[in-house]
Amino acid sequence: MNDMSDPVAPRKSWMGLLAKAKPGSVSTYLDARFKRPDFAWLRPPEIGSVMVQGRTGGTGSPFNLGEMTVTRCTLKLATGEVGFAYIQGRSKPCAEAAALVDAMMQTEMAEDIRTHVLAPLQADAAAAKKIRAEKAAATKVDFFTMVRGED
Repeated sequence: MNDMSDPVAPRKSWMGLLAKAKPGSVSTYLDARFKRPDFAWLRPPEIGSVMVQGRTGGTGSPFNLGEMTVTRCTLKLATGEVGFAYIQGRSKPCAEAAALVDAMMQTEMAEDIRTHVLAPLQADAAAAKKIRAEKAAATKVDFFTMVRGED
């Protein structure tokens, strides 16, 4: 599904990273290195919910798993770039920061944003995934069949 010949694949990647980032981390990395540019709201942050679907066995028939709270917004930089954000949770400041990063990734600052905001977010996500995998591995049970001796 991650077809790199898709011209929007890089944007899908960073939007996913921003959407799932730990609350406050996008703002922390953004504000540590950059001055926030001037912008106008096209859609101010608003909180709502989306239906999350699952699939039986990961590949089976889809079913509605439940609802998840999201915050979304759209903004336009003074230079004309439009940034969107849909993030998990109820944080309007986090949605603003994510939309700013999306818009700034469409400017000449893209490489600096990638290095100083997206790369640390990717590292944080990888570390969290590793911790989850270690916790899951600690609960692994190896089942084996004992020979009953009737043979």
